[in-house]
Amino acid sequence: MTMHKVLFLPHNQEITVRDGETLVRAAMEAGVHINASCGGEGVCGKCRVIIEHGNVEEGVTEKLSKDDLEKGYRLACKSVIRGDVTVRVPVESEVDASVLNMQRTARRTAKIVQPDFEELKEQGLFIPPVEKKYLELPEPNAQDNLPDTTRLVSFLKLNHDERRLVVSLPVIRRLPDILRKDNFKVTATLGRPVHKGRKSHIINIEPGDTTDRNFAIAVDIGTTTIYGQLTNLKTGEVLAESADFNAQISYGEDVITRIMYAEKPEGLEKMHEVVTGTINKIIKKIIRKARVERDEVSYVTIAGNTTMTQLFLKVNPRYIRRSPYVPAATIYPPLSAVSLGLELGDHAGVLLYPQISSYVGGDIVAGVMGSGMYRNEELTLFMDIGTNAEIVVGNKDWLACAACSAGPAFEGGGIEFGMRAAKGAIEDFSINPLTLEPMNITIGSVRPRGICGSGLIIMVATMFEMGILDSQGKFDRDSDTPRIRKSEEGIWEYVVAWQEDTQIDRDIVLTEVDIENLIRAKGAIYSGCQTLLDEVGMDIGMVERIILAGGFGSYVDLEKAMTIGLLPETDPDRITFIGNSSLMGARMSALSNHIRLEVTEVTKKMTNFELSETRSFMDHYVAALFLPHTDMKKFPRLKERLEQRMK
Repeated sequence: MTMHKVLFLPHNQEITVRDGETLVRAAMEAGVHINASCGGEGVCGKCRVIIEHGNVEEGVTEKLSKDDLEKGYRLACKSVIRGDVTVRVPVESEVDASVLNMQRTARRTAKIVQPDFEELKEQGLFIPPVEKKYLELPEPNAQDNLPDTTRLVSFLKLNHDERRLVVSLPVIRRLPDILRKDNFKVTATLGRPVHKGRKSHIINIEPGDTTDRNFAIAVDIGTTTIYGQLTNLKTGEVLAESADFNAQISYGEDVITRIMYAEKPEGLEKMHEVVTGTINKIIKKIIRKARVERDEVSYVTIAGNTTMTQLFLKVNPRYIRRSPYVPAATIYPPLSAVSLGLELGDHAGVLLYPQISSYVGGDIVAGVMGSGMYRNEELTLFMDIGTNAEIVVGNKDWLACAACSAGPAFEGGGIEFGMRAAKGAIEDFSINPLTLEPMNITIGSVRPRGICGSGLIIMVATMFEMGILDSQGKFDRDSDTPRIRKSEEGIWEYVVAWQEDTQIDRDIVLTEVDIENLIRAKGAIYSGCQTLLDEVGMDIGMVERIILAGGFGSYVDLEKAMTIGLLPETDPDRITFIGNSSLMGARMSALSNHIRLEVTEVTKKMTNFELSETRSFMDHYVAALFLPHTDMKKFPRLKERLEQRMK
């Protein structure tokens, strides 16, 4: 990957970026403010910079005069970096750089760490739960007229050391014709037991040699989104993946609403039907993309939270939401794909990740497995942040877990102009400390139409550090800017983008009500971490590593998340991001029977704490309903920055 150096003057701030990055995004990464309210589409014309030296690929120039162009002016949002470049920011050069530096904190997202699946092979753990064996059986004659099933089983015992075998009824039904289709040359698919000494099952029989065509599908059933991966069980390679919104969204955004819908007549049937329909759409897409036939898929591994799992299985989730919050089961037996409505061959099996409790489900167990924290000495804090936040702390010797309801703020819910991370969502933001003018960057570099979760966190953190917001999330009423105003409803707000700069023909604003909803959400997560650590007799200073999982963790600016008190203040280098850990764990189980065996042991280690039944949780929650917290001793770096600003 080609990298280039960009020097921003007059601040002498240098940053290294990828070839093809825009100047406005490089400036945001460097902590250099450039007025830009249109999100990067090039229509507001405010992000004017001077190219003093270097190579940029020019984009839109309609907002610049011929004289401007001759002087070297360009629009930062439409200038693509193609080499080392020196840029002067003219507006900033007229103000005191020390003032501008007040807002500058490192822009850092968590370093991305993915497990090395090659290690499974190196450690001898790449043992898929289903295996294909090519067999050339002796043909029957007058002297050798054993039954077809006996012939198959005897050959496997004699030539492949398969001592304990069970043949499924569908295989017995097909066996006579399949054996004679290619002169008794067949491929048998064996389902392997997790525990040694138990019987293997012959689950499929095919004519000829099909050992190169053995595939598994891993599925993560999320409350909002469902993901699927198709994996080659011979090589471990991911051949295709896809995602789609969980169609259950139409019946409720959160698990409680869906449980209530499932309690209605025919409601449970409908919940099962729509989630199965979404999974089948994903299956159809990934097998077509990889040019795989449905009958070539031998196994499906599925991870989901407790409610999603029960709705998929058509198990009534009614008692999950009622004290004492009891799920129907935590462990489910291997099941047939067709019995669950999945459009695969009748031999395909399904393995569901076990649950821990009503609100710590198989997706979190899969995340613990995928992250590998259960194998390490390091004391680790694992967090999967979404509408609900699940937290696990521990190491190879012990694990404790809890769940708390954060609400939809991090996915754009409960925010007046909130939206999910999609094209047009403001994902990054800074503000000029003198004029209070914003710098907005949107997904897709188009005019803004809303604010996504990561953008919301950055906005609130930036305004708080600048002194525009106080610790209770209230705007400075005396600020000399038209952007801070009182709405017709009497609510104070900041105008993030004026109507003419947006896609929606309205001003996009951040209100004090939005900020209050964010504070409640971050307070729930922070207090959940604090309470869980308290319950196991530890504090955040003892944690050696923090793992963030889920889509949210890949975008959140770590320093900003600490600034608002969403994450405990710690060294960002101790934080890693592992992506969709639920899907990762599901894939690992599809590739390794050893991992399936370890899952059982891990679930036995995980002690669950119901935060609603824990006295200290409410105390921690109330203390966290401020920016960042009532106790600034917990945030020493932020405290120091704020004190410097006040000097």
